[in-house]
Amino acid sequence: MKNKMTVALIAHDNKKADMVNWAIKNKTTLDKFELCGTGTTAGLVSEATGLAVKKYLSGPLGGDQQIGAKIAEKKIDIVIFFWDPLSAQPHDPDVKALLRIAVVYDIPIATNKATANCVLAAASK
Repeated sequence: MKNKMTVALIAHDNKKADMVNWAIKNKTTLDKFELCGTGTTAGLVSEATGLAVKKYLSGPLGGDQQIGAKIAEKKIDIVIFFWDPLSAQPHDPDVKALLRIAVVYDIPIATNKATANCVLAAASK
C-alpha cells in the first residue's frame, strides 16, 4: 500500500515553461507527493525544483499512453496536464485517450494553472 498520492505532470511544448514555473512555486507542496511525468516535462521539472520525478517516455513516443496505463492500474491519483489548445498536436489521439481514461477512472485532471492550484491544495490537506 502506497503512502503518498502520485501526481503525473505533463505539458505540451508551448506550456513547458508554465509547468516549470508552476512547479517551482509549488515545490513545497509537490514534495508531499510521488511525482511522475512525460519525458522532457519530467526532466525539466526535476532539474528546476530538485524534486524526484519518475520519467516516462515523451508524449508523442508513448508517454501519454504509459501514464494512461498507470491510471488504469490505479497507480496515478492526479494528472496536471498543461496542454496547448491553440496548437495542433501530432499525437492528438493519445492526448484524447489520456483525458478519456482520467475521466473513466474518475481522477482529477487539471489542464491549467488555476485548476492545478485548486487540485493540489485539496489533495495536500
